[in-house]
Amino acid sequence: MSYQAPVKDMLFDIEHLANIEEIASIPGFEDAGLETAQAVLEECARFNEGVVAPLNHEADKVPSSLAGNQVTTSKGFKEAFKQYAEGGWQGLQHPADFGGQGLPKTIGAACGEILNAANLSFALCPLLTDGAIEALLTAGSDELKATYLEKLVSGEWTGTMNLTEPQAGSDLALVRTRAEPQPDGTYRVFGTKIFITYGEHDMADNIVHLVLARVQGAPEGVKGISLFVVPKFMVGKDGALGDRNDVYCVSIEHKMGIKASPTAVLQFGDHGGAVGYLVGEENRGLEYMFIMMNAARYAVGVQGIAVSDRAYQKAVAYAKERVQSRPVDGSVKGSATIIHHPDVRRMLMTMRALTEGCRAMATTAAAAYDAAHHHPDPAVREQNQAFYEFMVPLVKGYSTESSLEVTNLGVQVHGGMGFIEETGAAQYYRDAKILTIYEGTTAIQANDLVGRKTTRDGGQAAKAIAAQVEKTEQALAASGSADAKAVAGHLAEARQAFLDVVGFMVENGKADPNAAYAGSVPYLMLTGNLVAGWQLGRSLLAAEQALKAGQDQAFMQAKIATARFYAEHILTRARATRDAIVGGAQSVMALPMDAF
Repeated sequence: MSYQAPVKDMLFDIEHLANIEEIASIPGFEDAGLETAQAVLEECARFNEGVVAPLNHEADKVPSSLAGNQVTTSKGFKEAFKQYAEGGWQGLQHPADFGGQGLPKTIGAACGEILNAANLSFALCPLLTDGAIEALLTAGSDELKATYLEKLVSGEWTGTMNLTEPQAGSDLALVRTRAEPQPDGTYRVFGTKIFITYGEHDMADNIVHLVLARVQGAPEGVKGISLFVVPKFMVGKDGALGDRNDVYCVSIEHKMGIKASPTAVLQFGDHGGAVGYLVGEENRGLEYMFIMMNAARYAVGVQGIAVSDRAYQKAVAYAKERVQSRPVDGSVKGSATIIHHPDVRRMLMTMRALTEGCRAMATTAAAAYDAAHHHPDPAVREQNQAFYEFMVPLVKGYSTESSLEVTNLGVQVHGGMGFIEETGAAQYYRDAKILTIYEGTTAIQANDLVGRKTTRDGGQAAKAIAAQVEKTEQALAASGSADAKAVAGHLAEARQAFLDVVGFMVENGKADPNAAYAGSVPYLMLTGNLVAGWQLGRSLLAAEQALKAGQDQAFMQAKIATARFYAEHILTRARATRDAIVGGAQSVMALPMDAF
């Protein structure tokens, strides 16, 4: 079945959870209210449904290929990317000063979901370019900005992140790529980088690599890493492309999923040294790269929501057409479509609830980002920045881990046909796996949540979120409806489980770090579960109000039913997760290493 962007659900979240009209009251966003959001999302849906989505399945079967040092992308990608760039989609969230449209992240993130749901492999190129733009906006010199930003924002050129090396994955202290200063102020870069998404391709005129490297004499460890711009083609003072730089693709990886996205091994400096330009100051590269990584981590969470929605849509379509067995309640005399069967409905509802819960959480986080970066009141900016930073590991970690559950269920709904590649259900499952790994594994997100976001401030940020959840519980209880009361009860239990674990983490973070970090990923999953459930509780309240106003009865009742299902079937996991974290830490480390 063809992809249909969930524009109505996105607009519901943007209106009721992100409060888009409040964002539109921020200076610079005056024209970015609900009407603009609807117009942009509908146009984004038309483009992706018609141009990008139809390429997804074939590109999985015939992925990118390498001949010599040149990568040819899958059929149709080059032409689709040209249309993407010409439509202004790359510059949607970026400043008008460099040719962008300057729209809020709240709108941009929804467009990102549509693009990624249409074609995850294709969407990775713009995703990495966004990260490069963010890093240059933050730390690039005026000269670097003038040379590169307009072309990146327009989509004429694309960007990459070059962190990983054969011996340096998550531990960037082990980076060995070196940069030698030159008399003219440039550097010569030498080394090998692996797992470079769209490190070589044929879709743009130039590729702007952002590369972590060590300047000669720099301190050891992460304190000695600098960041460099290394373009594929040199750029003249007039902006024209010149000679090929000394950076070449020597191979591309053969992968489990996202097959159409070329994942390159790049070799810098085999022919005298790749010319690089320092970004910001020497030895502050990791600080700048984290700007890219934070942007990318949120975006990868959105990828998880996107692939979940695509898998859900496909599973629903199949369940409505696949005839198999008599319904257990005898409602149909003979065999019926499998959507009649309670367990199929359970699977579809789980897929739907996880997808909508994660979308609601990500939309709320995007609104906090917009306020944190653009609100005129410093106190409001600070408060929203703290909330957004707490949310990033949840959006990345919980949404991507949930996408594995959702895409797995998508295959299960298809039964034996799900295991057959021709149906396409398996592709979403394969594509989803990388999302829990790249831009920081789920464990790295969890370590961030425990260390930087929970124990560092004694759990204050976590408790502040719990206080907001409690206010929603009170509003639900006051609503009077059976659905609202049911959600309120389960939300209260999940919140208490969360607070118990926050206390455990604060108590043990330094005193017994093995005990705390043994439960770090379960803690992330519990927290993501709570926050997604909280946002669905808010959705239920908004839907009840809309029903009273006579708005879109079927849609609003579906929102209410989905929120209650999430509370009764997914929020209830919180209690068991708390028990495992608080009571089960010792058994994680109980076996001696040589017993494995």
